[in-house]
Amino acid sequence: MIESIHQDHKNIMGLLQVLSNKVNLLKEDKKIDYKVIKAIIMYLKKYADKYHHPMEDLIYAYYLKYRVVSDQVANRLSDEHQQLKVITRELDDMVDMVLLDAIVPKELFIEKLELFVTRQQQHLDYEEKKVLPAIKKSLTPDDWESLRQQWKHHEYVDPLFGDKISEEFKSLAKLLNQA
Repeated sequence: MIESIHQDHKNIMGLLQVLSNKVNLLKEDKKIDYKVIKAIIMYLKKYADKYHHPMEDLIYAYYLKYRVVSDQVANRLSDEHQQLKVITRELDDMVDMVLLDAIVPKELFIEKLELFVTRQQQHLDYEEKKVLPAIKKSLTPDDWESLRQQWKHHEYVDPLFGDKISEEFKSLAKLLNQA
């Protein structure tokens, strides 16, 4: 399970790099394809919010139940997942407005996109450097087996980075393979 989380983090960091490149293009007054941003957001909402974060939350809850960590660590992870959902929804709404030809000030869009990328990167960095190493060091093979049995989505395949790319993400996958 932890290997899956690490791989997801690498994949998400790659998507965040694409978004960061879009920010730079916008700052240089160059055109961007907002549909790419929309596709990345849709992937994060469909995959990260429904499978990745719940897997992390399951592992964190188990870890917190059987290991002593500060409330600050426990609360930070939960709070960040909730904040990331809000930031994602806000950016998604703004992209929808742009795609519907609504007037959205470029500076406001850049600010929202930069905030999204920065907060996602900070969150992933915290998990990779602080949380996951502590969990990996602490949990036993029996703990991992218990977690695997509790996980309800054993058969779920990543729709963008998995063996079978869903129709909805084929154009994004093609773009990522070109990069």
